[in-house]
Amino acid sequence: MADIAKYLDDIKRYDPNPNEAAVEAIVKYLGIALRSRDASLVSCSDSSELDRVRKGFCVKKLGLDAAAAAKAVDEVCAQMKGDRQKKRVTFYYLLAKATGTMDKLA
Repeated sequence: MADIAKYLDDIKRYDPNPNEAAVEAIVKYLGIALRSRDASLVSCSDSSELDRVRKGFCVKKLGLDAAAAAKAVDEVCAQMKGDRQKKRVTFYYLLAKATGTMDKLA
């Protein structure tokens, strides 16, 4: 099992009982990208970044259509508005939770 404890603590601020298997799957999916501080964060003010999240994670991994992906990303940005630094694992977890696609992470 990957070292997911540091990610679980952040996710628990939004979901008191996170799905640990889903978190581990996200960490595995992101892999080496999590080693870079910049790549481990999501910027809701960067439209090209959000476009990559929509196309790369929402459409390819979660199987959402473009409209559902855009809506979900907007919702998670609003949900995490208070966080100056939005951790990518938490962001992706909340996307999957909001769209009911946790089962696609395994």
